[in-house]
Amino acid sequence: MSDSPSGTGEFRDRVFRYASESTPACIEFLQDLVALPSPSRGERLACERVIREMESLGYDEVRLDDMGNVIGRIGSGSRALAFDAHIDTVGISRPATWRFDPFRGSIVGGTLYGRGASDQKGGLAAVVHGAALVSRLGIPDDCTVYVTATVNGEDCVGLAWQHLVHEQGLQPEVVVIAMPSHLGVCRGQRGRLEVEVTTEGVSTHGSHPDRGSNAVAAMAPIVTAITRLHSELGGAHAMLGPGSVAVTGISSQSPSLTAIPDACTIHVDRRLTIGETAEEAVAQLAALPEVQAAGAGIRVVEYDLPSWRGVSRPTEMVFPAWETPEESNAFQAALSTARQVLGREPRIHRSAFSSNGCATAGIFGIPTVGFGPADEGHSHSVEDQIPLAQLQPAMAFYALFPFMYS
Repeated sequence: MSDSPSGTGEFRDRVFRYASESTPACIEFLQDLVALPSPSRGERLACERVIREMESLGYDEVRLDDMGNVIGRIGSGSRALAFDAHIDTVGISRPATWRFDPFRGSIVGGTLYGRGASDQKGGLAAVVHGAALVSRLGIPDDCTVYVTATVNGEDCVGLAWQHLVHEQGLQPEVVVIAMPSHLGVCRGQRGRLEVEVTTEGVSTHGSHPDRGSNAVAAMAPIVTAITRLHSELGGAHAMLGPGSVAVTGISSQSPSLTAIPDACTIHVDRRLTIGETAEEAVAQLAALPEVQAAGAGIRVVEYDLPSWRGVSRPTEMVFPAWETPEESNAFQAALSTARQVLGREPRIHRSAFSSNGCATAGIFGIPTVGFGPADEGHSHSVEDQIPLAQLQPAMAFYALFPFMYS
C-alpha cells in the first residue's frame, strides 16, 4: 500500500479537496432523500432519486434490478468491491412527538433532522458521492466499485443481498456497509431471530370470564419469563457481547371486544451473538416453564411480502451474527483508510444493531466492514439526525478505500 498513490500526501489532499467540493451537493441530495418517505416496500421514489444522482455523477452504469435495488457501477476491473446502504426506513408512529418535521430534512446548528437521516440515508448520500470520487481519482485498472442502494432492509435485513448474490450474480470480494457508526470502523454485529409465541384459550362472553380460558392471561407469565430470560443469557462474545431477547409486539383474537380472547401471540426479537444458533435460541424459549405450562406454540417467522417491484423471496427471519477477523485485508484496509481520513486512531465500533452484513458476511462469507456518518443511537428515534460535518470524512473514506484495499 505504501507504494500506491494512496500513500502519498498529494493524493490524500486531492481526496479531501474533492470531498469538500462535493459536500454541498451531498447535503442537497440527503435532504431530498429524507423528504421522500421510503418505508420498506415503498421505496420507489427514493430509488428513482438515487438513480438520477448516480447518473448525474457519471457512474459507468446505473440500473434497477427486478427486486427494486439500485446498482451503480464504476470501473470494469476483475476485482469487485461493493459499498452498500439500505434506502428504506422505519415508519412514524406519533408525528406529534417530533421536534422537527420527519420528512423535511431541517438543518439546525449543523445537524440535519429527519426520518432515516442516521439509518441509513446519511450513509447512502455520502457513499453515492464518495464512490463517484473514485473515478475522478483514477480507479485502479483491476478494480470495479459497486454501490448498492438496497430495499426491504428494515422489514427483512439481508434479503436484498440474498437477491443480489443469487439472482444478480453480484459477488464482491469485500463489502463496506455505510452504517451509522459515528465514523468508527465496525467489523462485526449480532444477528437476529424473529419468533412468534402463541397461546390458545376458550372464548366466552366477557361478562362471564370464568366460563372460558383467557389466552391473554395465559400469555402474561410468558412475557415475564422472557424478560427474565434476557438477564440470564450467557455466551458473551469478546467483541459483540451477549445475546438479548425482548418481547416487541402482542396481539389477540376474539369474536369481539366483549368476548374472552381465545388466541394471543407475542413477537419476540432475539439477538444472536457469535456462538449462538437459531435452533438453540428457540429451544431456550421452548424450555421456559411458563411456556410449557401454557402449552404455547413457537414458530420462527417467515417473511414473504413482495418488494415495491412485486418480487417475493420467502425466507425465515434468521440472520446470523458475523465477525470479520482483525488480520483480514478488509479490516486492515478500513482501519488504514479511517486513520488517513480522520488523522487519528479510529474507534472500533461494536454495533448493537444488525445490518445487511448478516447476509454478506453471515450467510455468504464475504469479508464485510462498516463505516459511516451519524450515531446509531439516534436511529429509529424521534431525534433521528446526522451531523453534517461527518459527511465530508465519510465521503473521503469511501473514495480512498478502494485504493487502500487494492
